[in-house]
Amino acid sequence: MSFFKRKPSCHVPSAESAGKACKRVCLVGNPNVGKSVLFNALTGAYVTVSNYPGTSVEVSRGTANVGDAYCEVIDTPGMYALLPITEEERVAREILLNESPDIVVHVIDARNLGRMLAMTLQLIEAGLPVILVINIMDEAERMGLSIDTALLQEKLAIPVIGAAAAKKRGLPELKQAIAGYDHKKHAVFGYSRRLESDIEEVVSLLLGQYNLSKKALALLLLQRDEEVAALVRQVEGANNTAVEEKVLEKIFARRDSFHLDLSMERKAVVKGLMNGVFQEPASEKVSFGERLSRLSVRPLTGIPLLILVLYFGLYRFVGDFGAGTLVDFLEGTLFEQYFNPWITGVVKALVPVGAVQELFVGEYGIITLGLRYAVGIILPIVATFFLFFSILEDSGYFPRLALLVDRVFKKIGLSGRAVIPMVLGFGCDTMATMVTRTLETVRERIIATLLLALAIPCSAQLGVILALLSKFQGALIVWVCCMLLVFLVIGYLAARIMPGEAPMFYMELPPMRLPQFSNVITKTYSRMQWYFLEILPLFILISVVLWVGKITHLFEKMVDWMTPVMASLGLPKETAVAFIFGFFRRDYGAAGLYDLQTKGLLDATQLTVAAVTLTLFIPCVAQFLIMKKERGMKVALAIALFVSVLAFSSGWMLNKFLYFTELL
Repeated sequence: MSFFKRKPSCHVPSAESAGKACKRVCLVGNPNVGKSVLFNALTGAYVTVSNYPGTSVEVSRGTANVGDAYCEVIDTPGMYALLPITEEERVAREILLNESPDIVVHVIDARNLGRMLAMTLQLIEAGLPVILVINIMDEAERMGLSIDTALLQEKLAIPVIGAAAAKKRGLPELKQAIAGYDHKKHAVFGYSRRLESDIEEVVSLLLGQYNLSKKALALLLLQRDEEVAALVRQVEGANNTAVEEKVLEKIFARRDSFHLDLSMERKAVVKGLMNGVFQEPASEKVSFGERLSRLSVRPLTGIPLLILVLYFGLYRFVGDFGAGTLVDFLEGTLFEQYFNPWITGVVKALVPVGAVQELFVGEYGIITLGLRYAVGIILPIVATFFLFFSILEDSGYFPRLALLVDRVFKKIGLSGRAVIPMVLGFGCDTMATMVTRTLETVRERIIATLLLALAIPCSAQLGVILALLSKFQGALIVWVCCMLLVFLVIGYLAARIMPGEAPMFYMELPPMRLPQFSNVITKTYSRMQWYFLEILPLFILISVVLWVGKITHLFEKMVDWMTPVMASLGLPKETAVAFIFGFFRRDYGAAGLYDLQTKGLLDATQLTVAAVTLTLFIPCVAQFLIMKKERGMKVALAIALFVSVLAFSSGWMLNKFLYFTELL
């Protein structure tokens, strides 16, 4: 078991820090309270700072020099309590306790002080060395809230710092507190006589040595924490029988009310701490951002707002401008008219062998196809999508969207929290599949993975399809309706077939605000760089594979094998090429459709059928490998097989429907 390991040594990476005392500092707290912003401010290192929960799923590490001390700073995933519910909370607790930090910086939201102090109590109660940072103080002050940090520090007997991390307010005070931290001082909080008696009876039986206080350990046992129970079983050995019997006795005696009683008693302690510390204004100040926030979560106003965001953001900006104007210029003008003819002449002059020429500048050449697809078609679409995505992300809109869709998502076995990987899927399904680990249950993660593989096109694929179908308004409407129908029906059936309870939903709402230009540009550039560095080698590799397939005639045979399938969908033989491309990458397949449409090989009906089938088609290689890593080989293969069968079945039915109705 990896839980509660021996404290690792603090790594000193350079001579600059040599001779300095080494401290390990862990940042903990709820999602959306500014941990990642504070991490960047302390270390100067960039990590993606998102205005929605789930960004810090993978732990970030950095270094900082604080006075005479050298610090290793660790940014942990969001957590709400020491008793974990979600996987990211479990990871955060394991990191917190395995790393045995010298200082735990608990970051909370000033606007939700009363609710978040309960976790501060748990950290202090566990005997951890805590510094409390009350972040987003600027927003709290704008709302007319007043917090007496000096009085709260006196009550908690730990350093308490008011901060606005995005503006670096409170950063000098935090560094000073880290440099001069004294773990010997902290407050002691008591519960009711009955609860204290229950805790003491369990504590008296714990004879081993642990990395947190025995009082906190006893409370986790009484809350049926299985990981802690396994740890105690391992440490206590033969003595564990007495511990288990006592814990079961107490759980049975208070089986109907223990969790509620503990929660109410912690709230009472927090209420006492808040007395004189927290002052609300006589009348509530409602800013424009708060008004917009309220409008965005109400169905009557939130749905029209969402439609406007999707229309102007995805359809007009990504579809029309990115996949239309920019692609026409880069792919149609620069590559087709200038670069490709020039490079073809250069290669033919330098390389005498025809087969080798084909590798670089032929029909499936590395330069004329792979580089053209990656730079001329995919890059402008990805750039416009990530710019749009970063603006929404930094504004705080995504958590509101999660609240808006929660009721609908419950019908398909998901909570509103799943909107995060779903929206990320429109950027990159591979990345989004990794983010499904933030969902609470295995059931949710599998359903979300299935829907991502099936009905969520990545930005590049989406941009190309929007650009192609926007020329036929009816075709675009049919495609959108098909995607929504498949998404909802398959999600609904999956929720009914897969065992498990309906997910619970809770989410912190960050302030609704104007996006910061520098933040948006940095995020967009970082994501574009990551995406482009991932796809360019793949596109080159795919071009080589297709070239090998062409010279060995294997590619022609694959097209011949797929010809009857294409015919059953009412599509010409050449469409098989786009589906073969799509097996390697979805966006590569969409770019293949773009070529076919520009050559006039597809009419409106055929284009619609091909777009629907290709969107639903088997996940690309990269997404499949992540599915295998996250869900296991059996689940990944089952999803890939199901998606492929459903894609062609849906295409066949849609072709028949459009043929008989003559809708297009």
